[in-house]
Amino acid sequence: MNGIETAMRKTMRIFGLMMMAMVASALTLGQASAVTERYFDPTTRSWQTYKITPEAAGKIVREKYKRTTVRYRTSEKPGSVIVDTDDRYLYFVLPGGKAVRYGIGVGREGFGWSGKEKVTRKAKWPSWTPPQEMIVRERKKGRNLPRFMPGGPKNPMGARALYLGSTEYRIHGTNEDWSIGRAVSSGCIRMLNEDVEDLYNRVAVGARVTVL
Repeated sequence: MNGIETAMRKTMRIFGLMMMAMVASALTLGQASAVTERYFDPTTRSWQTYKITPEAAGKIVREKYKRTTVRYRTSEKPGSVIVDTDDRYLYFVLPGGKAVRYGIGVGREGFGWSGKEKVTRKAKWPSWTPPQEMIVRERKKGRNLPRFMPGGPKNPMGARALYLGSTEYRIHGTNEDWSIGRAVSSGCIRMLNEDVEDLYNRVAVGARVTVL
């Protein structure tokens, strides 16, 4: 009886993994898909690959990149923003050697950048006008981007946006929670909507932003 139960448990586990792996594979501009993860299977003593839904991935992101206040040494003044693209964190500098730390998503390979800018504008539920070069680039991949998208929950700019200098880069929210901690954007800094709302309330227009 124990042997039968063990076999059934193994079968159900394999079936569950197969079902998870059948979730769609690419997530772009809010289209639901799966995120690939790995785990160690003690039965086979090997690493296995499986896929989880965007909702489950979002829960993992919120736990791993939970907003918190940390000790942080910097020469930047309180009220400044520092973006550490390698570590996938954004810091809002506080007095007394502390900072509020947020998880972020950053530019994918070939789209990363660094430098100093200032927050020139802030917007709630911003609209999105993709640059022409992005429209052309994505069209070559078989994706047709809208030339304009009004603000709202389905907009990839998310709940808030901080505009950086005269560049096309933004610090903004996202409708793709799973992308936090990953290098997937075209150069913008992504945050969870609840985090960018918190940052929006703290940052003043004119604040200095340093991207490492």
